[in-house]
Amino acid sequence: MSEEPVLRADARLNRERILAAAEDVFLERGADASLEEVARRAKVGIGTLYRRFPSREMLLAATYNARLLSFVEASRARDADVDPLGAVRAYLAGLAMNTNIYRGLAVSLGTVLQSGTPGCHATTEEGHRLLRCGQQTGTIRRDVTFDDLVYVVTAISLAAELDDESQPRIAHLVDLFLDGISVR
Repeated sequence: MSEEPVLRADARLNRERILAAAEDVFLERGADASLEEVARRAKVGIGTLYRRFPSREMLLAATYNARLLSFVEASRARDADVDPLGAVRAYLAGLAMNTNIYRGLAVSLGTVLQSGTPGCHATTEEGHRLLRCGQQTGTIRRDVTFDDLVYVVTAISLAAELDDESQPRIAHLVDLFLDGISVR
């Protein structure tokens, strides 16, 4: 997990302005929106944006960080209330719903999750934990990997982007996938 170095006050302000502008631009135009537009709205040069965030995926991860931390907190809070398969179901559906916050994020989800932000790291660790638990209890096949979960969430998120009724669609697609990985 990468740690952000202590920044000077002006650099910290620039970072905060970039993240606020990125949030607005990504919500309005999607994850593939112009980074020049983000820099313009943040009132910084594109070089400043790239010094803080060397890639689009790193900017997406930083902008998405708080949502992912909340997502993981909610996932952990469900532990006592759901069985291992239900926990994986909720994780997959929740991650797909969160991925659809920025139209087009699904295409970069795997890369974003590897960016090292606290939210991305926590989301990955939570997915590994839930998968291990399902496998140890014998409810999920042993040959399923975390990467498989990411691929499925990506596919589900891409399909849901095309559907006006994305929440029921996501739940249906998650159920179809879980039927395939569940041990009977």
